[in-house]
Amino acid sequence: MNKGRLSLIYLSIVSIYGLLLMTEVNNWLGITSSVFVLLRIIILLVFGYFVIKQKSLTAWILFSMFIGVEVGHDIPDFAIHLKICSKVFLKLIKTIIAPLLFATLVVGIAGHSNLKQVGRMGVKALLYFEIVTTIALFIGLFAINYTRAGVGVEMPVNVNKTDLQIVTPQTTEDIILHIFPENIAKSIAEGQILQIVVFSILFAIALALVNEAKRKPMLDFAESLAETMFKFTRIVMYFAPVGVGAAIAYTVSHMGLGILVNLFQLLATLYGALIFFLLFVLFPIALIFRIPIKRFIQAIIEPVTIAFATTSSEAALPKAMENLEKFGVPRKIVAFVLPTGYSFNLDGTTLYLSLASVFVAQVAGIHMTWGEQLLMVFTLMLTSKGVAGVPRASLVILLGTAASFGLPVEPIFIIIGIDELMDMARTSVNVIGNCLATVVIAKWEGEYIEPVEETIYKKV
Repeated sequence: MNKGRLSLIYLSIVSIYGLLLMTEVNNWLGITSSVFVLLRIIILLVFGYFVIKQKSLTAWILFSMFIGVEVGHDIPDFAIHLKICSKVFLKLIKTIIAPLLFATLVVGIAGHSNLKQVGRMGVKALLYFEIVTTIALFIGLFAINYTRAGVGVEMPVNVNKTDLQIVTPQTTEDIILHIFPENIAKSIAEGQILQIVVFSILFAIALALVNEAKRKPMLDFAESLAETMFKFTRIVMYFAPVGVGAAIAYTVSHMGLGILVNLFQLLATLYGALIFFLLFVLFPIALIFRIPIKRFIQAIIEPVTIAFATTSSEAALPKAMENLEKFGVPRKIVAFVLPTGYSFNLDGTTLYLSLASVFVAQVAGIHMTWGEQLLMVFTLMLTSKGVAGVPRASLVILLGTAASFGLPVEPIFIIIGIDELMDMARTSVNVIGNCLATVVIAKWEGEYIEPVEETIYKKV
């Protein structure tokens, strides 16, 4: 079947399903819930028919997300226990990251012995990261000042303050020290991606400096390890539809869809700002660097979908690395730029932090000048580096910064109710931004290679 026609069918199915779901939640027509359930099941069966015919992993992941929504909405008591499936998937993914990063960086740097290029890529990547994240910061500021989503919001009498763990605020010295590993085994165990990258780069540089006889065995080992971990990724990805569906089912079951009505203005402000950022910042960048948009979307749709459902950038990393390499980006650039961006190029998170911090001030009825807002969000951007492994890290950062700037922390707990929905969006944009940054650096270095086959992302 024609791809465009199939995409139109999928879009129609998703739209009808969403309309049925929201109609039931809001009870616009007064029809009993059982009728809506039956209609949605019929829609899902039709969806399943097309997915089975296409045999595409991306389609299976998308289908599993809607199955998860249905299970979470209709059988919440059962769905709440499905979190174990998503946790199993995330654990399997995390076992891939450290050996994959180590192997690909060692081969990419020591295998070519071009140490000047490593430094040049680092400078270009950091320059790109800072420009794009600063733009994201300003978009978040303008969005929340335009919608004023926090004005008029009343604090509930009882707010849940037990969902966040206490994290000691980081000083500038702490942030810098956090970049460098003291024990590589500890860094791997804690999932500190940036520390793993730093260790791997230094190891690769050291390996590049030894003679050929000593270097070759380690390079052969690293190359074999990288290929094995990519095959490992392919095996784990067969479990992706189950892990993604379970994650969505759990989210819907313990949040409920009615929360979309509450705090809708804040949620709409974030999603609108992120869409604006994608269309008017990342899309023009892709055009400027002449990146083939259609094929780029094909390359990133699977990792972005996984990131959206699991709210974890780490879960998307191995698949993103594999697909970007197929897209034409050399492995050494993928291994260097993509994981580095996880600490320095969090476009979605930066935009969210600037938006959420001003939202807190608006709820509290505190007027902040543009100068005060800029100082606060630049502080947020700096303090967000290096705490990606902390659960609900963005909210934790908000708590610390609010206290530093004399804002009440209570309004932050309002955000907890819809934080997972917000996290889905900002994590997806983080992954999209980092994938694009990787291709941009490859183009900038003149090492992007146009792949021959256009359907390489369709099947596992």
